[in-house]
Amino acid sequence: MKNKQITIGQAKGFFHDGMTIMVGGFMGVGTPPRLITALFETKVKDLTIITNDTAFIDTGLGPLIVSGRVKKVIASHIGTNPEAGRRLISGEMEVQLIPQGTLAEQIRCAGAGLGGFLTPTGVGTVVEEGKEKKVINGREYLLELPLYADLALIQAHKADTFGNLTYHLSARNFNPLIALAADITLAEPDEIVSVGSLDPDHIVTPGAIIDYLIAE
Repeated sequence: MKNKQITIGQAKGFFHDGMTIMVGGFMGVGTPPRLITALFETKVKDLTIITNDTAFIDTGLGPLIVSGRVKKVIASHIGTNPEAGRRLISGEMEVQLIPQGTLAEQIRCAGAGLGGFLTPTGVGTVVEEGKEKKVINGREYLLELPLYADLALIQAHKADTFGNLTYHLSARNFNPLIALAADITLAEPDEIVSVGSLDPDHIVTPGAIIDYLIAE
């Protein structure tokens, strides 16, 4: 069985300029702190970040936004991070805002290998700009396409050495979705245990889709 455990130093080798990275978390909860610190320390730039939100200036993805190394954010909101709003208004950073449920489904579609989905959310608003519309049974829908990433960074509560993951309460949020939608998935668990130690009913993300675990 492949040894999936790597150090945080080895994880830095996966980061490079111009890549698209998905990051789990909701206002910083469920965002992998050591991986984000490592990403910050590598000084890679021109990143596209797909995430639910930009957290706060000093929390979660906040420091990465403040550093100016993010070229584009795809998220459901940025309102808790004034620096993200300032960079949007000044043109220093592109921001694509997506309704939260639509964002989650776009990521899920990527992981499931689907070509997209139809939703009425956003019809008649700026959300529909540039998108294909369908009329079904007299109701208008937008065709939303899947979202993929080069790399997914997720936080888990426990992992076994094969990569099976459990999550802790609301820290679960977007993490199981983005684990499926990237070419490479790095998981930062709070604890790594032996195979067979986790209750199968508690495993949310199967180890088959986890490429690497960040060890202590």
